[in-house]
Amino acid sequence: MTTLLHSTIAKSDSASVLREVRNEDCNLAIWERASIAGIEGLFLGSPDDVRFTASLNDLPDQLRKQLNMSGFTATSARDRLIADTVQLAAMYCSILATDALEIRLETVTTNACRKWHSDYVTARVITTYVGSGTDWLDAEDAARIEHGLGPTNINSLQPGDVGIFKGRLATNAPAIHRSPPIDGTGEKRLLLVLNPSAEV
Repeated sequence: MTTLLHSTIAKSDSASVLREVRNEDCNLAIWERASIAGIEGLFLGSPDDVRFTASLNDLPDQLRKQLNMSGFTATSARDRLIADTVQLAAMYCSILATDALEIRLETVTTNACRKWHSDYVTARVITTYVGSGTDWLDAEDAARIEHGLGPTNINSLQPGDVGIFKGRLATNAPAIHRSPPIDGTGEKRLLLVLNPSAEV
């Protein structure tokens, strides 16, 4: 069952909830799902970040090539990452009616994007495979941020959750979010971001 929060955020344990972001009054859709078992194995060898654009058809081969070039060891964890990324990309492209996208796979150890913000895109997929998930605000606290006040309640994606965050190119009330502050904790996050290729 899909739960609508403040008429702007949809959450469900069904992948179909991601389509809610196409509705005018929804600026964030969250698919609540379990993290991928053994995905921490992707950190073997301290791989570099990955960033490239590809068509949906070329994505599996391009992703495997980019992961090889960036030092991601060929393991079962990498195979699961590839399969999951391809699945999410297919959903994302269907929702946005596009056949090309930008893929970013980033290792985060600092307070990257620590300020509350919205993205200058139509809509962006964010999922955290390892570590703390992205923080986000409901409509009431987003309004507080706009008026220079602090939030009263901070929500967070869990590892494995998939969020489609509507950006400023799609609405005047975009999803407000930030990276969780982890600087100095020793925590390491592995983050996947999908963007429309025409907007990057």
